[in-house]
Amino acid sequence: MSFAIGLAAVVVFVLLAPALQIAARARGWSLAPVLLLGFAAVFSHLLGVLLGVLALPTFHYWDAASIFGFGVMAYVFAFGAAYKSVSLDILLGLVDRPGRTAPLADVVERQIPDLFHGRTRILVDGGLVEQRDAGFTATAAGQTMASRIGGLRRAFGIGNTGLYEFPE
Repeated sequence: MSFAIGLAAVVVFVLLAPALQIAARARGWSLAPVLLLGFAAVFSHLLGVLLGVLALPTFHYWDAASIFGFGVMAYVFAFGAAYKSVSLDILLGLVDRPGRTAPLADVVERQIPDLFHGRTRILVDGGLVEQRDAGFTATAAGQTMASRIGGLRRAFGIGNTGLYEFPE
């Protein structure tokens, strides 16, 4: 029965997470989507634990937590794959065009700059970079974040793979 409690908590998370994303956009909240996912995960987990403790005579926390953790991680993985994906934005842009086709030059000259301007705005709004003249400079917070991400990349064994080539 503890597994069912974990599954119920996943259902709460799957309903709450997109509701928070929609509410944030509608109300103009400046919270990062990942913070909203974190809040939804903590709230759903605590609700599941409370339900388990109150409803079951012998609640097995780790059974419920394993189901919950798997469900939330699957959701977060899918969310991350779709959120701010440059490749997905290019694909969606092609699908929206008449004939569902566009010359490469059109994609490169029109769509790619808009995507990267949007991502640059995220960095500026987040206080990680500052615009200076025709370029950008990493702030102290940006340098700290880059250092942490570099450490994570090394810890996960992520090197120069695929589209993203980073100097070591």
